[in-house]
Amino acid sequence: MPNLTLKPKITFCVQGVASPLLANIYMNRFLKHWRRSGRGEAFRAHIINYADDLVILSQRYAAEALAWTKVVMAKLGLTLNEVKTSVKDARTERFDFLGYSFGPHCYQRNGKRYLGASPSEKSVKRMKTKINDVLVPGNVQPWPDVCNQLNRLLRGWSAYFSHGTRSRAYRAVDHHVCGRVRHFLSRRHKVPGRGTERFPSDLIFGGLGVLPLDYRRGPYDQTSRKAGCGKSARPV
Repeated sequence: MPNLTLKPKITFCVQGVASPLLANIYMNRFLKHWRRSGRGEAFRAHIINYADDLVILSQRYAAEALAWTKVVMAKLGLTLNEVKTSVKDARTERFDFLGYSFGPHCYQRNGKRYLGASPSEKSVKRMKTKINDVLVPGNVQPWPDVCNQLNRLLRGWSAYFSHGTRSRAYRAVDHHVCGRVRHFLSRRHKVPGRGTERFPSDLIFGGLGVLPLDYRRGPYDQTSRKAGCGKSARPV
């Protein structure tokens, strides 16, 4: 099914908390006009939006839907972000929306293609940055507090990305967490080398209480996972 992704952009600048409200007001006017003019039936399309993010799923009329949208947006005093606006065939190309990547995916075992959704590369990258922000050398809090902070971040991210194909993204986050925790604790305890012997993966996702997303497909200690951070196997 061809897909049209649109990113409306307000042409005037509004500061403060009123900006999201105005975006919703203007988008609501656009959506009402879409419904009342019967564009869904005319373009054989379904529209999905969140705030100023907009996706139109259309069968064979994506170009027409884009042209109509540009005209209506102009009448409302809005413009489309040309850089982020695109027309794609969702059967052969992926598109990102609200942190997910939709479109063709491949089974890792046999390489067969299927249509699905997974956390986008940008979402994984942003998550890694947030993990780095927690595990900075200047964080001198006791390890249980650092672990709790890290686990809250991991739990919230995995709760949002709990649909679709997740294992590859989960493994990427686990790998990054493991490396950053090992580096963080090695610096704290002045462990020579990379610290792989002192802080192996089993210890990080086990006794040290870090929440695993996909590491060996499950937490080592259900009680520790629910609590956020268990007692460390070694003093940290």
